[in-house]
Amino acid sequence: MGKKASRRRGREDYQEHSKVRALFTRGHNWSPLDRDQTGREQTERSYTKNIKPCSDNQRRLLDAIDNRNLVVAAGPAGTGKTYLAIAKAVEALEAKKVSRIILSRPAVEAGENLGFLPGGLEDKLAPYLRPLYDALTERMGGKRLKALLAENIIEIAPVAYMRGRTLNNAFIVIDEAQNCTYGQLKMMLTRLGWHSTMVITGDPDQTDLLPGLSGLCQVADRLSTLEDIAVIRLEERDIVRHPLVAAMLTVL
Repeated sequence: MGKKASRRRGREDYQEHSKVRALFTRGHNWSPLDRDQTGREQTERSYTKNIKPCSDNQRRLLDAIDNRNLVVAAGPAGTGKTYLAIAKAVEALEAKKVSRIILSRPAVEAGENLGFLPGGLEDKLAPYLRPLYDALTERMGGKRLKALLAENIIEIAPVAYMRGRTLNNAFIVIDEAQNCTYGQLKMMLTRLGWHSTMVITGDPDQTDLLPGLSGLCQVADRLSTLEDIAVIRLEERDIVRHPLVAAMLTVL
């Protein structure tokens, strides 16, 4: 085999193995508890453009995002809150229902002091915003994500940078909202502009703020009284990570 043919074959193999992969879905034989990995290879090679809910509450969340301009999704880790919200944001952008995606989360350390972080402002914020990049990369691929970020069609920023803005014709996801104070969430809620959808996600039981400072529960309770706003509360049975996650959350 010549050098050119060998390089071409190498690129084809790389492209084949670097395709975006979806989380396991119902209907596949693979399970996280399957130690011999039977049936996993086929699951990893496939990518489903349209996500499907794995529980009734996830279905309610997806329906709420489709039919409401403001949705609050509260529940334990691993229930798909952030992933589903970002998947719907990408779907709305692809369908040209919105002209941009804005993702935001508070820059709060998870119980540890990271100390001084080197680099410019973007480099300093990168560790806090990494989960959002990961979810976006899984939905659209790294190359396209970089292009949309460069064009400012997708914007990822900390909550502190949102004050004073009006977000029109956008899909906004506020992630890790349990680390926002009541005042911060009120500020974010009032950023909602025309032809926009906002989804607020968070786990009330995993706040990194001092006791009593998180505003997620209070905001969710107050907004649940409004007919045009959906508040979806997910539970342990909605967890789609390793089954041990749900088991641990019942005792931790």
